[in-house]
Amino acid sequence: MHPWRLLSIPLLVGLSVGLPVFWAYPDDLSFWRAVGIVLGWAGSGLLLASLLLMLREVRLASWLGGIERMTGWHHWTGLAGYLLVLLHPLALAAAAWTESPPLAWQLLSPVAQNWPVWVGWAALLFLMGGLSTTFASRLRYPLWRWLHGLLGIGVLVGFVHVLLLGIDAGAVFAILAALLMLVWRLIRVDAGVGAKPYVVRSVRRVAEAMVEITLAPLVRGMPAEAGQFVLVAFFRGPRFRGCGEYHPFTISAIDEDQQFRIGVKALGDCTRRMQALEPGVEARVQGPFGNFLLERPAKPQLWVAGGIGITPFLACLRNARVEHATRLLYLYRSEADAAFRDELETLAATHTGFSLEARATGDAIPDLAAILPGADELTGHECYLCGPPGLLDAVGHVLQSRGVPAAQIHCERFDFR
Repeated sequence: MHPWRLLSIPLLVGLSVGLPVFWAYPDDLSFWRAVGIVLGWAGSGLLLASLLLMLREVRLASWLGGIERMTGWHHWTGLAGYLLVLLHPLALAAAAWTESPPLAWQLLSPVAQNWPVWVGWAALLFLMGGLSTTFASRLRYPLWRWLHGLLGIGVLVGFVHVLLLGIDAGAVFAILAALLMLVWRLIRVDAGVGAKPYVVRSVRRVAEAMVEITLAPLVRGMPAEAGQFVLVAFFRGPRFRGCGEYHPFTISAIDEDQQFRIGVKALGDCTRRMQALEPGVEARVQGPFGNFLLERPAKPQLWVAGGIGITPFLACLRNARVEHATRLLYLYRSEADAAFRDELETLAATHTGFSLEARATGDAIPDLAAILPGADELTGHECYLCGPPGLLDAVGHVLQSRGVPAAQIHCERFDFR
């Protein structure tokens, strides 16, 4: 990744914290009261940055290093902002403790307070509900989405708390900024106003619980490249019930007339329903996103794919011949799950310098130490991994133990929401 992209989010977060703290830095106050004010504004800045990082816009994602990176920072800035805001009233209570312990308790107790403080406590509760989704990854998507929306409400209510305290200028700016980002997310992303209209041209079963879907644009298509991913929502058809939720899918092939294909594996309620998709169903597509496999250096490569993680590698092979010695290790649970294996074997037979090793592993992570190449074979290799997070973590650990630098291990994960 280019250095300026690596620095883009840290600089954004630094400005989001530094500017409000610099603007509101207190003079001639006791130590703990000054700390309390700084914590409040620093936490507010982090929460605003968290809202910005949840926007799924193609150009913004490109500037900031990709949606996966944005999502990770979104979680951590939201959590850090909540913790700082939670410490804010504790520091103010510590300042009052030197005068009177009962006064310190009154500052913390919502029972003995007024509207500005009640609104502040309400903001903390909303933030707590929204941030619970960071630790509850197994929630059903509709419930997860509803809870995650509490984060935005909490940020708005928090700035109303600041406004009620009489800090007009900073609070009004923050409320407008938060509202703009929330409305942008709701209209452009969640409601799909920024998405492009497509239609399902064909559906082909490629494994027991996986289909490959061809999508054709209804107007001008998007300039996607092999291996990128898109967010797609499918709507009602004559027999298809529709889903309407945007899910990430890797482009498995780019066809003529701006048509492209995606692989959909039955991993949840919505994707199980997509196994019954039919031609003619309308869809809306956001993207494309990601640069996985697009900027590969001129070095020998190891590709490791787990299950549905085969799709970006397949797209790359379908799009062009490999230019450097490349070894693909394809892991799947059972023979019934071996999507595209016959095609991959044909590609391996016709692509000079490309070799394939396909293995059925069962439900558990296999003995990677025995499967992965040895340290001598990995010298000078770039390693690209795509699949379930647990498998990628395990493969990355083995590769680093065999001397592969972390900078030469590249992952594509779809565990973001």
